[in-house]
Amino acid sequence: MTGDASLFVIAAPSGAGKTTLVKALVARNPALRFSISYTTRAQRATEEHGRDYFFVTPGEFAALKNQGELLESALVFDNHYGTSRSQVEAHLSQGDNVILEIDWQGARQVRDSMPGCVSIFILPPSRPELERRLRGRKTDSDAVIERRLRDALGDMSHWDEFDYVIINDDLEQATADLEAVIAGQGAASSTASPALAARITQIRV
Repeated sequence: MTGDASLFVIAAPSGAGKTTLVKALVARNPALRFSISYTTRAQRATEEHGRDYFFVTPGEFAALKNQGELLESALVFDNHYGTSRSQVEAHLSQGDNVILEIDWQGARQVRDSMPGCVSIFILPPSRPELERRLRGRKTDSDAVIERRLRDALGDMSHWDEFDYVIINDDLEQATADLEAVIAGQGAASSTASPALAARITQIRV
């Protein structure tokens, strides 16, 4: 990390509302720089290359990894995802705070590479709400939804590896909680908080 710039690593299980929450955060804080990931996943109709992801072939992804261009990479639902090291370092060198929206596997790699980063995990308020959100997308088959739900429940067990946890029950409140963390005032969302830990144990999974 360079100067006063910080790298914020945000991860979540599928269906927790991470993408919506991060977009709300960046809309309110335009000075934040959002790192755009590489992926081998097929581009969806609503997505734009270079805005949502950099869509690449498996061969191109492998080349980026071999060249050391990826700060982290992970295989998620049979697709590869990775973060551009040069993009992140360029933003930080300019004194800009950077947001990474990745999964817990990638977050672990980033913590190893950049131990000064701030890691944040997003949780859904309950298992029923998680399933409702996954089904509400209407982009996946029942079989894919069941797999995503199983994997999401497994991902949720990694919450205590992170510096902060945001429970995304109400978008407005969750965005405010996330803003507090970014501003260095997120004590209530710290994983060291007994009150937060108690609340997390009440999330029925």
